Amino acid sequence: MSSHVSIDTSSFAKFARELKALDPKLKSELRKELKVAGEAVAVEARARSSFSTRIPGRIKVGVSGNTIRVYVQPIKEAGHVREEFALENKGKSGTFRHPVGGNRDVWVNQQARPFLKPAAEAKAAEVVLAARRAVDEVLKKVGRLYG
Repeated sequence: MSSHVSIDTSSFAKFARELKALDPKLKSELRKELKVAGEAVAVEARARSSFSTRIPGRIKVGVSGNTIRVYVQPIKEAGHVREEFALENKGKSGTFRHPVGGNRDVWVNQQARPFLKPAAEAKAAEVVLAARRAVDEVLKKVGRLYG
């Protein structure tokens, strides 16, 4: 299994820019469909993070330009430690060290519990297929409108 999920979106970026110039409504429609495609990863990540009472409800999907982004919405509390970053451990299993309650004199090992990266890897093919379908549908509409 690879250590990351990557898709070359350079040609898609050009398509998205041209679509926006041609028909902003179609660009908006495509964006909505890409967000739906990314939801497959979010659902999987929520299931994989069910050990937490806070993380699953904060997993969101966003689309910006040519990127579908699944992320954990930060808690806006002063002094709150971002547990999702520590537990994700850059997608690697094993353990990580952290100070207890922010006290840098007392450190402990904790078991990592990656959930975002494994979810992205598990659902990558599904998301790519859904994104391709969304692009195909928009291209058909462009053809009907301007062909």
